[in-house]
Amino acid sequence: MVRFTHWVTAISSVLLLWSGIEILISHPRLYWGEYGNVNTPALFQIPIPASRASVPTGYGYVLPDQNGWARSLHFQCAWALVVVALLYVAYGFVAGHFARHLWPRPADLRWRSLSRSVRAHLRLKPEVDDADYNVLQRTAYSAVVFVLFPLTIWTGVAMSPAVVSAFPALVTVLGGQQSARTLHFFTAFALVLFLVVHVAMVALTGFWSRTRAMITGGAKGGAA
Repeated sequence: MVRFTHWVTAISSVLLLWSGIEILISHPRLYWGEYGNVNTPALFQIPIPASRASVPTGYGYVLPDQNGWARSLHFQCAWALVVVALLYVAYGFVAGHFARHLWPRPADLRWRSLSRSVRAHLRLKPEVDDADYNVLQRTAYSAVVFVLFPLTIWTGVAMSPAVVSAFPALVTVLGGQQSARTLHFFTAFALVLFLVVHVAMVALTGFWSRTRAMITGGAKGGAA
């Protein structure tokens, strides 16, 4: 179950990132509150050209507009991710996966254990344990599973007019639809950073053996 949900999540996340970038290019300006457009000050402007000439970016050209198919793909992959995330969370609690493999144990939070793991990762030589995650891995995965992914899904849903019309509190708590869009961008950016570090750690501890283990489940190897 963990391997299945891992790869569905990985494929969905790559497609979400690709389509999300195309959506962002159509209006690379972020706002705070309920409303935001080219006539209002931007909270943050991403220094890239837009795919629409009406959006001021400082560039003398526009990129091809891929907003149509990108939105369709983004929504489809988002719902696939929500379904598999619910399946994974249900399995994690029922089977005890979170308690055994993800949540930091009291012994892991002792200074000696923490400092040893930090030093190993700073040297880019993480400890290889064939049976378990170390404290930094447990903390990172717990943050992704219980903080970043739920926040990304929440902020994404808060931008849906159909969902918000039925549950307006979803966006009101965040401060408005433009606030939800801005938070969605930064949580997605944090997930991309996690992905980069995750793949780097897999490569450092044996990319093909670790990838094979996550596909077949028949090879032993440290978790990355």
